[in-house]
Parts: sequence; C-alpha cells; structure tokens
Amino acid sequence: MPILNKDMSVCISLSGRPSNIGTRFHNYLYEELGLNFVYKAFTIDDIEGAIRGVRALGIRGCSVSMPFKEAVIPLVDEIEPSAEAIASVNTIVNDGGRLIASNTDYEAVAELLAAHDVDPALPVVVRGSGGMAKAVVAAFRGAGFDRLTVVARNPQAGPALADAYGYRWAPTDPEPGEGVIVNVTPLGMDGPDADALAFSPAHVEAADVVFDVVAFPSETPLVRAGRDAGKRLITGAEVIALQAARQFARYTGITPTPDQVRRASEFSRAG
Repeated sequence: MPILNKDMSVCISLSGRPSNIGTRFHNYLYEELGLNFVYKAFTIDDIEGAIRGVRALGIRGCSVSMPFKEAVIPLVDEIEPSAEAIASVNTIVNDGGRLIASNTDYEAVAELLAAHDVDPALPVVVRGSGGMAKAVVAAFRGAGFDRLTVVARNPQAGPALADAYGYRWAPTDPEPGEGVIVNVTPLGMDGPDADALAFSPAHVEAADVVFDVVAFPSETPLVRAGRDAGKRLITGAEVIALQAARQFARYTGITPTPDQVRRASEFSRAG
C-alpha cells in the first residue's frame, strides 16, 4: 500500500459494532492493485454527524452497518434501486459531494441465487426478520420466488416483513419439506449461539438448498449439517465477500476478479 499522502482516497465503515473483515478485505485489494486508497472502520453513535463528516472531508466510500441502515436514508442525495427496494442502505459513494446510496447485500443475495441456479418454483423458509432478512426476502421476491414463509417469533416484525413482499408469516417452523431453508439470525454465529443449529436435522435432510447468511464463522453448524447431508449450499462467506467486492467496485471503479475476491476474503478472515 502507498505511504499515506494528501491525495489518498479514504473509504470507511460506520457501525455500532464493526468487525475487522471489511478493513482487511478492502486494504488487501488496494495493496494488490497498487491503488492510492485506505480503508478504516469507525464505531459511531451519531450517524448524522458521521455523514456530515463524509461530505466535509470528501470521504470517497462508506459502508453502513446496523443500526444505521435505515437512518441514513434521509441523509443522502440519491437512492439506487437496490436500497430503495428494501428501504435499507449498506453502501454510500461520494461522487463529488453527491452521496449515492445502494445495498450490496441485496445485490449479493440476488446474484448468488442466480449463480447457484436455485429454482424459483421451490418453496422457501427464511428464519429471521431483521435488517439482513429484509435484503434476503426482497432478493427472493425480485428473483421470482412466490412461495416463501418468514419464520419469526416477533409478532410485529415477522408479519410486517412477510406482508411487505406478499409472503406468509409463521411464528414456528413449518413441517420439513423440499425447498430452500435460509438462516438470517445469529444462530450459529461466533458467540453465545455458536453451537446452535438454525434448523432441525429433519429440515436439513428434507431441503434441496441450505443457505446460511451468517458470515463468521464460515463453517456454521447449519453449513456443516448441509454439507454432511450432501445439500447445495449458499454460505454467509459467499455473501459477505460478494457484497464487499461490489462495494470495492463502486468505490474504485475496478471490479476485482473472482480469484482476487477469494484471496481477499480468505485474508480478511485470517486476522
């Protein structure tokens, strides 16, 4: 990476609880491609002040994490369709003082459904009703899936998410059956729920496709169970790498190759 200098472009992440994954991913590619960029994560509690800083300091790119994905919407100048579709932002590009917002989580899920050739005729069960669940459910709707059930214990958020996209809500799992099962909860994530299996073994055995949005660790209990059962898998590691690659392309104007994305993703998890 070039020595810090006055002409260096700066990209940042704004989060309540940032990880080191994005920082390592982006800086790895900046160095490999010889770009005069640097990426830094910030923990913030004042999103309005942070966005004013993005404008005032000429920050080139900005990744937005929970709990600010909806709060930034009135603070930007333009909303791209990927963010408008779910009223949620995870990426901001500063184009000469004009802030343009998008959602690369939505784009990544949509691209992975196509890349893995998931049949839109299959029924889908999505566990979760938070911000990332919105991106996932909207991507399934955009890809033409008509039979989807949102499983969520929250009696407000669950029905609201399902209704927004014309799907059904259930407070508990339906009976095991064919189709796609998707975990968009902390179950299986590093921490207190690390050993939790997001769906029962019977659900895993019956499913055609197992999709876990949890990105860390890459080998969650659900991913392990799906692999052991010989199921088609879509992993959170794929989602986070692809969404970061799309952010990188927006910030720099350069689309990294699949091999570069793979190596940057591996590097981001090694630290």
